[in-house]
Amino acid sequence: MKILVLNCGSSSIKYKLFDMEHKSVIAQGGIEKIGLPDSFLKLTLPDGTKKILEKDIPEHTVGVEFILHTLTSPEYGAIKSMNEIGAVGHRMVHGGEKFSQSVLLTGEVIRAFEACNDLAPLHNPANLKGVHAIEAILPDVPQVGVFDTAFHQTMPDYAYMYAVPLELYKKYGIRRYGFHGTSHRYVSQRVCQFLGIKPEGQRIITCHIGNGASISAVKDGKCVDTSMGLTPLEGLMMGTRSGDIDAGAVTYIMEKEHLDPSGVSNLLNKKSGVLGIFGKSSDMRDLEAAVAAGDPNAILAENMYFYRIKKYIGAYAAALGGADVIVFTGGVGENQASARWGACSGLEYMGVELDAEKNKVRGEEAVISADSSKVKVVVIPTDEELMIATDTAAILNK
Repeated sequence: MKILVLNCGSSSIKYKLFDMEHKSVIAQGGIEKIGLPDSFLKLTLPDGTKKILEKDIPEHTVGVEFILHTLTSPEYGAIKSMNEIGAVGHRMVHGGEKFSQSVLLTGEVIRAFEACNDLAPLHNPANLKGVHAIEAILPDVPQVGVFDTAFHQTMPDYAYMYAVPLELYKKYGIRRYGFHGTSHRYVSQRVCQFLGIKPEGQRIITCHIGNGASISAVKDGKCVDTSMGLTPLEGLMMGTRSGDIDAGAVTYIMEKEHLDPSGVSNLLNKKSGVLGIFGKSSDMRDLEAAVAAGDPNAILAENMYFYRIKKYIGAYAAALGGADVIVFTGGVGENQASARWGACSGLEYMGVELDAEKNKVRGEEAVISADSSKVKVVVIPTDEELMIATDTAAILNK
C-alpha cells in the first residue's frame, strides 16, 4: 500500500509518499507561500537534489492538486496514477481531550476536531484545509488524522491541571495538553527497539529540541508529563518563543508596553527565546558561531537555552523516580553536539556521563553516553511522517 502523508500549515503543505511494504519514502517535498505571488513547490529527487517548481497557488486545494499532479507526472512522478494512493494520513495539531489516538476521519470526527479550533486557531483550520482538499480531489480515498496532542493524553490530572479556578477548566478546557506528541511517541518506541529493551519498566526522558522544543517523561511507554502546555508556548526556551515566564511578568509587560492580547502573544511567540536574547537570529547554528566569536549576548542565550533543558531533565527524573534513558531528537537535538553536552553537563549526580567522541554524531541513531554511564543517552532522529503513515496503515488494516 502507498500512503500519502500531508502536513498542512496556514501557508504551506509538506508531503511524503510512503511505500508501506518496505516503509520507504518514494517521494517528498513541500509547497510554500500559499496565497502569495511567489508560491512554489520544492521536491527532493531520487538522487537527493532539490527541484523548485514555481506556480501560482492561491489556496490549499490547488496546492494539493499540484502535489498530486507532480507525483504522477512523467518527469518527476513516483507513481503512474492517483489510484495507487491507498490512503492519506494528516498531521492534526490540537485534538484537545477528544482524541487520545489516531482515528479514521469521518464527518463526526471532523466536527469534533473543529470544536478544538479555539485551542489552536492558526494550526487546526490549516490542517482541515488539507483534509477538505483530498475530499474534493480523491473522494473515495480514506483519510486518517494523527494528533500532536494524543500521546500526552495519558498524563495524570495532577500533571496536566493548572492551579486556576476549576471552573475555567470545565468551561474552556484550560489545561496542559502538550505537543510534538507524534515525535515523542516515535522516539520513545524506537529507542527501545534500538537498545533491545521493552518499554515496560523503562523511565525515558525524550528531548525534542528544535526551533520549537519540548521534553516528555515517559514511563512504561506512556507519557506522564510534558513541558508544553495549553499552547506550544510553555516550557523550554525556543527559537522565538519565551517558554516559561511568570504570568505576572506578562501582565506587567502588557501594561508598560501598551500591548493587547494579540500584541503580547506576538512578543512571546515570535520575538522572544533565542532571538529575543541574542538579538540577531533564532537559528542555533548562527548562535553557535557567535558564541565561538565571543558575543556576550550569544553566550547568555546559549547558557539559558541549555540550562532550561537540563532543568526539565532533572524535573522529569524526579517525576519518574529516576531515569533509564535520555533521548535527543529534533533538528538541534539530532545535530548539535554542543547542545547535548551543555544539557547533560552537571547531571553526573544522577548517573549521566556523555562520551565526548561518541557525542560528535549528527543525524544518526547512536548511543552517546560513556560505557560507565548508568543512564543511556541516545540520539534518535525523529520520523513523524513514518509514524503517521504507520498509524494510517494500522487503522485501515483493522
